[in-house]
Amino acid sequence: MVRYAEPGAHHPLRDWLTQRITAVVMALYSVIFLITLLAMPAVNYPGWRRMFLPPWMKFATLLFFVGLCLHAWIGMRNICMDYVKHGRARQVLYALIVGALVAYTFWVVQILWGPW
Repeated sequence: MVRYAEPGAHHPLRDWLTQRITAVVMALYSVIFLITLLAMPAVNYPGWRRMFLPPWMKFATLLFFVGLCLHAWIGMRNICMDYVKHGRARQVLYALIVGALVAYTFWVVQILWGPW
């Protein structure tokens, strides 16, 4: 059994699989978004609002953003593990990165389901 020296240490197969799955989700959303954007009669604020009114588009956008956050977290965590040698500094960076990603996710939810 493999034991990892530090809590939160990455698991290579799970990380690789998560990166690939999130990349596929983001690529599919990008294609759907582009098709929807090209089908819009006018690219203006009312058009953007109409594009994001259907619940499926809101959900797809949220799924895209959660995938983006997972993808970013794994990449940033691996960069920190490779280049930040001081354990405490690495933990502080982890906390800042996770805090930012969680705050961005809440912000996206607020934008998608907000009153405007």
